[in-house]
Amino acid sequence: MRLTATRRRLALFAAGVMVVGGVAVVPGVANAATACNVVYATNDWNNGFTANVTIENLGDPLTGWTLRFTFPGSQRVTQGWSANWTQSGNVVTATNAGWNGNLATGQSTSIGFNGSHTGSNPRPTSFSINGVTCNGAQQNQPPTVALTVPAGPFVAPADVPLTATASDPDGTVARVEFYRNGLLVNTDTTSPYQYVLEDLPAGSYTVQARAYDNAGASATAERAFTVSQGSTGPTFVATPSSVSVDEGGSATFNLRLSSAPTGNVPVTLAIAGDSSITRTPTSVTLTPSNWSTGATVTVSAAEDEDTVSGTATITASATGIAPLSVVVTEIDNDTPGGGDNEYIERFLDQYGKIKNSGYFSPEGVPYHSIETLIVEAPDHGHETTSEAFSFWLWLEASYGRVTENWAPFNNAWTVMEQYIIPGSADQPTAGVAGTAQYAAEYLQPNQYPSRLDQNVPVGVDPLRSELQSAYGTGQIYGMHWLLDVDNVYGFGHCGDGTTKPAYINTFQRGPQESVWETVPQPSCDTKAHGGTNGYLDLFVAESNAPASQWKYTNAPDADARAIQAAYWALIWAREQGKQADIAATVAKAARMGDYLRYAMFDKYFKRIGNCVSATSCPAGTGKDSAHYLMSWYYAWGGATDTSAAWSWRIGSSHNHMGYQNPFAAWALTNVPELRPRGATANQDWTQSFNRQMEFYQWLQSADGAIAGGATNSWNGSYAQPPAGTPTFYGMFYTEHPVYHDPGSNEWFGMQVWSLQRVAEVYHVTGDARAKRILDKWVPWALSHTDIGTGGEFSIPSTMRWSGAPDTWNATSPGANNNLRVEVIGYGQDVGVASAYARTLMWYAARSGNTEARDTAKGLLDALHANAGPKGVTTVETRGDYRRFDDVYNASTQQGLYVPNGWSGTMPNGDVIESGKSFLDIRSFYLDDPDWPKVEAYLNGGPEPQFEYHRFWAQSDLAMAYADYALLFPDN
Repeated sequence: MRLTATRRRLALFAAGVMVVGGVAVVPGVANAATACNVVYATNDWNNGFTANVTIENLGDPLTGWTLRFTFPGSQRVTQGWSANWTQSGNVVTATNAGWNGNLATGQSTSIGFNGSHTGSNPRPTSFSINGVTCNGAQQNQPPTVALTVPAGPFVAPADVPLTATASDPDGTVARVEFYRNGLLVNTDTTSPYQYVLEDLPAGSYTVQARAYDNAGASATAERAFTVSQGSTGPTFVATPSSVSVDEGGSATFNLRLSSAPTGNVPVTLAIAGDSSITRTPTSVTLTPSNWSTGATVTVSAAEDEDTVSGTATITASATGIAPLSVVVTEIDNDTPGGGDNEYIERFLDQYGKIKNSGYFSPEGVPYHSIETLIVEAPDHGHETTSEAFSFWLWLEASYGRVTENWAPFNNAWTVMEQYIIPGSADQPTAGVAGTAQYAAEYLQPNQYPSRLDQNVPVGVDPLRSELQSAYGTGQIYGMHWLLDVDNVYGFGHCGDGTTKPAYINTFQRGPQESVWETVPQPSCDTKAHGGTNGYLDLFVAESNAPASQWKYTNAPDADARAIQAAYWALIWAREQGKQADIAATVAKAARMGDYLRYAMFDKYFKRIGNCVSATSCPAGTGKDSAHYLMSWYYAWGGATDTSAAWSWRIGSSHNHMGYQNPFAAWALTNVPELRPRGATANQDWTQSFNRQMEFYQWLQSADGAIAGGATNSWNGSYAQPPAGTPTFYGMFYTEHPVYHDPGSNEWFGMQVWSLQRVAEVYHVTGDARAKRILDKWVPWALSHTDIGTGGEFSIPSTMRWSGAPDTWNATSPGANNNLRVEVIGYGQDVGVASAYARTLMWYAARSGNTEARDTAKGLLDALHANAGPKGVTTVETRGDYRRFDDVYNASTQQGLYVPNGWSGTMPNGDVIESGKSFLDIRSFYLDDPDWPKVEAYLNGGPEPQFEYHRFWAQSDLAMAYADYALLFPDN
């Protein structure tokens, strides 16, 4: 019961110590007339859950509070936030943090924790604040929700705005989730609740809006619509396709038609969203005379007192023409993330291009590139990588900092979890114990398949039981590195031929196998395609026919980057008081960090150091097989037959400087919300941080650049390296770890990707080792950088190495006087330039180095000068595309190698056999719109030129703008 004002004054009247029931009570918090409401909502998974707890003060103002409740089951608090959490038996106690102890009458605070349980997870039935029982156990009535979709018609590619209205009879609406064909695509926490489905291809769609109230109850509304194939009639075109506008300012976009109409077209311009954003005019008319020049629409953002960068959607509609939506984002000037900062405006402009220009599939998965004809690590532009997902998460973290909207960040993790982190159906026997059998790696593809050798000892996996205990499952929680997003190859899921995106793999046959020499294969090989044994016997030879199996490969740099993104999301959301919005996602990042430790181990868990014979190099026990670096991969697999009792896990013996992420290692040990549950995870990541920093020191050349890396398995077969090869904790120096065609440490991009993480370590922690590394690296990089005028710039592209580092001595590191690097190629790669700028700015912000800061700004300004409607590109001449039709040549050992006598077919019927080329088993390229340029080149014409829009590069550029605004808000 709430006290009247008079009774509250009486309750506070006494100034001395009172005795109540023989117990002395100090005036203050305990004296105040306390009344409260507690809302407790959970998000459950397997044997874990996240609980979000809202405390509402209904009584006198509080200057401190203690929450208590009792778990009715086996639940345990594993980590919490925004409060000091303890548990004794089933009783849980949370006391306020330093910043949220003062609660005025009617004020609320949100706290939360991650927990574990066995069996069910019933909610507590009673809560108390400062010893007074709250009414948080009351039954909750669900909210109501309605969903509106325009009438259409919708013509591909279609923009379809969704609008939901929601209310709650006994509380508040916490959020509305939007679903497309069963996939969560967005979460909106602010009314009006809305989301625009962009660039939808032809097809049938079912959309849902699910509203949640502040107690976790939900209600759902559903609508259906159809998108038809593109017609010959006109469609709307908006330039730019999204708009950012300064608070108190205005901006414009042009609306036109794609072709001439037969008569006048009256167009209405409806607007929904932030009421401070307006548009002028409210309607326009496009005619046979002005259809190509179009009409100018002005958008304005009123000056207000909120600190949120709001959004609104303007929808152009006309009879017989598919509606088109333009998203407008206000740049708020009342928050550190906003302000009248041109780099924030550039970020939002670039962000809008990424979200509206064909970078995403209908399922919401980021493509490697907009263009389909592109061959590099992925062999098709509409594949994607775990790298792309990690950049997407980081992009959305920056967006959350600028706009205070964390729904896109959470959604990115949801899509990642849905499509590129294999689920239980993708790894059905992962919980079955098993050990990988040894198969040597060979230098050339023509030495494959590699025969399994049971006589070579392999070590014991030290993580399996620990992770099983921590998470109650044998499944691995990590990304597979490669997806066929549109199912272009036609493998589908486990041979079904239709499911998309589909898990695939390519590289399998040693360091000389370039992308031009790969045979794509399904990650779940049921022998539905390929040869008699699917694709399995192209890579591994067994005494019997290989069993159908699933197998996945993790790229550790991508998972570590996702964790890095989660760290920054946590920091920025906490500064906004919105940590609870992303708490569940951050907990998943911590879980990913637990499994990422597999990248710290030798491939076959052999002992680290001086392994020069496969048979004599001893099997590891415990952690003596850990090198504690971020290796090139880890992998896991098992039988598709759930009754078969085998699975396996492996690490990697090869360690590349470009894959190291000491910042993620630091975050996983120093940030409570990111600490994994594994019993030994904290000590492993602590060791890894130090080992990675030593690795950079060991590999830093006399010039300043960082050399390649080290391996515990020379030539991939634990062979004897050349005499005098330097070592790092007994592992051997290698100039180009893993891949030699092209050399894996020729590319300057590896330098800036990796050193950016070192720069963040230095910026956040002030680590002296990081500073020394950067103090030497930055002047070298700057000496090879030139920034001209009008968007011209030049940065390193390719490098050539000579010499080797000194053998590592931790107490007295060598000077590496004989390890040298030469820059042999320069370029204007958008992604590399962006990552380079980010490295310089994070270093400059801590060190005060003005040359580094000014060079970073110069690079960003040059890139901005080259901006186009879909991002920033540069012209690339692709002479390597001559290899499209190369067949295997024994003398050069280049071309697609298929063993004599082996034959099979791709799902589309392309024949796989000796004498075939890269193109022969990818005949779909013949139908690509860009193929005529390549065909002309193969027929003797000039080298083809392309302008590619790579997702990771465009995202890195957007984040570079956002980082510069954050680090140098006064430009």
